[in-house]
Amino acid sequence: MEALVKTDWVARSLASVWHPCTQMQHHENLPMVALSHGHGAWLMDYDGNRYIDAISSWWVNLFGHANPRINAALKAQLDQLPHAMLAGFTHEPVVSLSEKLSALTGGELGHCFYASDGASAVEIALKMSFHAWRNHDQPEKQEFIYLHGSYHGETIGALAVTDVPLFRQAYGSMLQHAHLVATPDARMALKDESASDVARRAAADVRRVLQRRSGHIAAIIVEPLVQCAAGMVMHDPVYLQLLRQLCDEFNVHLIADEIAVGCGRTGTFFACEQSGIWPDFLCLSKGISGGYLPLSLVMTREKIYQAFYHDDLARAFLHSHSYTGNPLACRAALATLAIFEEDDVLAKNRVLGDKLEALLKPVAEHAQVKNFRRRGMIFAFDVEPKIKEGFARRFFTEALAQKLLLRPIGNTVYLMPPYILKNDEVALLASGTLAALEQSC
Repeated sequence: MEALVKTDWVARSLASVWHPCTQMQHHENLPMVALSHGHGAWLMDYDGNRYIDAISSWWVNLFGHANPRINAALKAQLDQLPHAMLAGFTHEPVVSLSEKLSALTGGELGHCFYASDGASAVEIALKMSFHAWRNHDQPEKQEFIYLHGSYHGETIGALAVTDVPLFRQAYGSMLQHAHLVATPDARMALKDESASDVARRAAADVRRVLQRRSGHIAAIIVEPLVQCAAGMVMHDPVYLQLLRQLCDEFNVHLIADEIAVGCGRTGTFFACEQSGIWPDFLCLSKGISGGYLPLSLVMTREKIYQAFYHDDLARAFLHSHSYTGNPLACRAALATLAIFEEDDVLAKNRVLGDKLEALLKPVAEHAQVKNFRRRGMIFAFDVEPKIKEGFARRFFTEALAQKLLLRPIGNTVYLMPPYILKNDEVALLASGTLAALEQSC
């Protein structure tokens, strides 16, 4: 009976649901997993199989599925105020969340503007930068700089600063021109070079663009420390220090896209903290609501906020979302921040990450593996499979057989698990990753 139920859900999904970033025809041969429920680090399907959610369901689920503390917070909020418009109104969850996030930056980024998803947050940051320069009587500053291999979302503005060939081939004619600069990818180190040397070379490329176009550049956008969708490309923290210096020197905004790398993923709550700098705009989404509800936000400085503070409506920031600052989503975020504080999560993650890294040593030493790397709770390695065609799909299928949900990016396998793994789950994740690797390459 369970198998019939599962088959029915898959068939109905294929007939009615258009799945994201998916060539639907591939599911004629690649089985779709029909999920029944989730608990802790595990997802369960209708056949009774269960899988460790080793990528946190696209990097959002920090503290497990059906977390009792987040559940309780949402249930209480549901009976009080599920939603209200934020234009002309306010409420406790959005105020408290804004204050707590500001405090985590030491007040450097004291103003939060809310949306629902990561791409929307990037759009907001780009528009804010563009509009702030216009309000400062510098309307010619309307161009942006982005990094080779970068990914910042799939809306039109975000795609303009996204360097994914597949997307640019499909939608390139719709996009505003922006300036592409070198990535600080530590894997590109030449003989006798360090990751810091690569970062300095990449920063020099940014300087060259700014020397030519600074009068027209509004901002540079970067994922601090890890360019995730590019294949978990990691760089030295000095790169962010150099970008901050360049932005100050040439009067350009710095946008930190921490949608994927924020909320403790890199070892500190904000990735920027490891460089000792703060950007002009910081985008958050994904893990901020614990993987429960769509929520994104842009944090910015007092100086930027004041550029819009005026009697003239045309000088206001002209952007809105129906679900801006949704009370339920904000309450989930507050519960998430409370878990970070009450459980000393960042310290516990250092221990958890070290344990997983040690158990992954056989993977790092595998003959088909190169560039094993880690930043906080993000692990990645590149694979040189004997059969190159279809590696990602083979690995995904083999990982499912090992009770793991893992989705490689091309030939890069990454692990971005929830922060609640128990010892036996850590061991299973490591051994299952090795087994899936051996079976697929």
